[in-house]
Amino acid sequence: MKKLKMGMIGGGLGSFIGAIHRNAAFLDNCIELVCGSFSSDFKNSIETGKNLYLNPDRVYESYEQMIKEESKLDSGKRMDIVSIVTPNHLHFDPALKALEHGFPVIIDKPLTFDSLQAKTLVDKVNETGLPFAVTHTYTGYPMVKEAKNLISSGKIGDLRKVAVEYPQGWLTSSLEKTDNKQASWRTDPKKSGKGGSMGDIGTHAANMVEYITGKKIIKLLAKVNVFGEGRLLEDDGNVLITLEDSIEGNLMTSQIATGEENDLKIRVWGDNGGIEWKHSSPNTLLLKLDGKPNQIYRSGVDNSYLSEFSRSNCRTPSGHPEGFIEAFANIYRNFSYSVNNYRNSKIDNPLFDYPKVEEGYRGMKFIDAVIESSKSSTWINI
Repeated sequence: MKKLKMGMIGGGLGSFIGAIHRNAAFLDNCIELVCGSFSSDFKNSIETGKNLYLNPDRVYESYEQMIKEESKLDSGKRMDIVSIVTPNHLHFDPALKALEHGFPVIIDKPLTFDSLQAKTLVDKVNETGLPFAVTHTYTGYPMVKEAKNLISSGKIGDLRKVAVEYPQGWLTSSLEKTDNKQASWRTDPKKSGKGGSMGDIGTHAANMVEYITGKKIIKLLAKVNVFGEGRLLEDDGNVLITLEDSIEGNLMTSQIATGEENDLKIRVWGDNGGIEWKHSSPNTLLLKLDGKPNQIYRSGVDNSYLSEFSRSNCRTPSGHPEGFIEAFANIYRNFSYSVNNYRNSKIDNPLFDYPKVEEGYRGMKFIDAVIESSKSSTWINI
């Protein structure tokens, strides 16, 4: 194992997600930040580099320069991986250039601006064999992994139905008409792509369904809505979904659910029972078996009844809360293991999984299908 040196694209002053990524990357001390191009405004990049105590010679004016110059350095000094935390429309080109220069990539979701770009990245990853991670953060929670394990082991029987919802209230008012940078680009189709709430949080919800059940969404019927006056992208929507093996479900996202925070919730039912997990209480998983009292599963490194899969991603003893940064950190840590395995020609340990480029591509196809279905009022195959 080798401590990996990371270069970051995006995440400069004024970006909240850049700090989240850095905190997650640093938590296990297996990754260090050595360089970056943090903003299209070079002054912002310079100030960000100072705040992060970086060598000013390794704060670059552009991501093109960073990738090119870092690739020229000897292996003991140059960056090992690239983290991309830019707005959606600036995902594809830096990711492709990093792969072309031999750098593994970890990138924020959704994967790209559109599905054509996403397919190009899938092809490039398959061509190079380089590790590539997409930060669908919620899959990093131990109790989400326990839910996946319970379902795959047949604990709740043959699956019948799934329901997932992701309500937020932060766009209830027209923040994009103020100086709110996050609202501005996330509601701009030139920067965000064709999906608003469905791209931003709907991809998380769809990914959660496929991750926990192990089944792909094969078709959907959607209706999306715009509540913000003059808003160019949808801020709310409802989707009927059909998964493999005739599993039915529904998916809801909203960014105008007044008073809500980030309360992602998923329920899955089989012919023998059901499971329930929600982000507002991430240490808890409910198991509801037919004819029996509900069982409460709790995360913690000393919970021997949990599967090895979830315990491998637990960090604290029972009763000590693990949250968003820890789930994020599990993805960064597991990705770092994969990069080291790649370098040493070793196979990844399935206990330390993370979302890959294919999951990112499916997210983009999901957005396509939702928008097409809402326009045509018909079922669309993914």
